[in-house]
Amino acid sequence: MPPTLCFRNCGQRAVLKRPKTGDALCKECFFSAFEDEVHNTIIQGNLFKSGQLAAIAASGGKDSTVLAYVLKLLNDRHNYGLNLVLLSIDEGISGYRDDSLDTVKQNREDYGIPLKILSYESLYGWSMDAIVKQIGRRNNCTFCGVFRRQALDRGAALLKADVVVTGHNADDIAETVLMNVLRGDIARLQRCTAITTAGEGSIPRCKPLKYTYEKEIVMYAYFKRLHYFSTECIYAPNAYRGHARAFLKDLERIRPSAIMDILHSGERLAVREGVRLPARGVCERCNFVSSQPLCKACTLLEGLNRGLPRLGLAKSSKAEQMLETKKRIITAPDF
Repeated sequence: MPPTLCFRNCGQRAVLKRPKTGDALCKECFFSAFEDEVHNTIIQGNLFKSGQLAAIAASGGKDSTVLAYVLKLLNDRHNYGLNLVLLSIDEGISGYRDDSLDTVKQNREDYGIPLKILSYESLYGWSMDAIVKQIGRRNNCTFCGVFRRQALDRGAALLKADVVVTGHNADDIAETVLMNVLRGDIARLQRCTAITTAGEGSIPRCKPLKYTYEKEIVMYAYFKRLHYFSTECIYAPNAYRGHARAFLKDLERIRPSAIMDILHSGERLAVREGVRLPARGVCERCNFVSSQPLCKACTLLEGLNRGLPRLGLAKSSKAEQMLETKKRIITAPDF
């Protein structure tokens, strides 16, 4: 049986079949197709302006590693005029984040991009290991997700960055669409599919890998021999996202286009006229973006510091009741 030739008629032998299109390609044509698609996403989305400082959210995983590599390559190739910096958040997860940060430091050396690392401990006075001891493993991802999002904002502000660049891919966004549909969270449903998001007083975030399949990111990293960290977070197995991911993978086996179908569906879903959505402003305590007087990060942090770790997980009325009960216990006379 003769070898399969590259779909692009370059005369080379195909070494892979693209999950996204089904085309059989040689390595060089796959690299070209992958990079051109990311470049087109950047240009069509008008993601950057010349002279901007772009902070790349770097975790050491496949997505952020490929993002850093490709963004530097395209910045040089197409003269975007960007100043790049890696921004990493150390959540304080022993046996996981400390190892992945070693990978980020290697990326810094390999790509020649400066690196800034901020920790939960320095920002909030709590590490994730300490938080898990307080809250347990059931809802710990809520704390980590909220703190991480704000930590990126804090880091970007410290660096005086013009834009934060994240490695969210098509699979990530499709999972988030599913989660927000199941939770009925229409406010987040609108934001999660946007290629650029920004609130009042916040630094914009953009997703150059928005239309890129996770499988192709893995293939690109493999064939390019990029160094990345692949171990799953030790607290992740209990995360709600994991169930959405498993469901999405089952759908993909039946219908390979399911990822992009869900992503495009999320883009097209509209909120009925007259439905009131939360207005995005700033937190009265930390001055970072929030749709409430007190942002979620400050609410969670207050609960931890008051010995009420579930405070931020409760509804507003329940949270107020918990605080009032705690206050009565503290101020009750000692007979």
